[in-house]
Amino acid sequence: MDVQTNQAIPIACDPTAIDAEHREVHLEAAGHLLRDDALEVQELPDGYAFRYAAEQYARVTEFIANERLCCPFFTFNLEVTPAQGPLWLRITGSEEIKVFLQS
Repeated sequence: MDVQTNQAIPIACDPTAIDAEHREVHLEAAGHLLRDDALEVQELPDGYAFRYAAEQYARVTEFIANERLCCPFFTFNLEVTPAQGPLWLRITGSEEIKVFLQS
């Protein structure tokens, strides 16, 4: 089994990986999710962690599904806490990931 590391994957998005019908909706949703909807953002050594209310589960998982298509260099870790507690989405990767997420 060939396993690639984030360092081997170039940091270049391919927006055409998401069909044109959904691309604009995804980009708008991603902006809101990462800038406006996060209840808390924590800087990590290799990326960022975003805290969301439990009710955001569907939006967060849809975001991950689409981002994996167009930006395969991200590593996603979604923590779903018990009893309808918060969600934590960690987006990590190589050193350049933090710079990319800041832009």
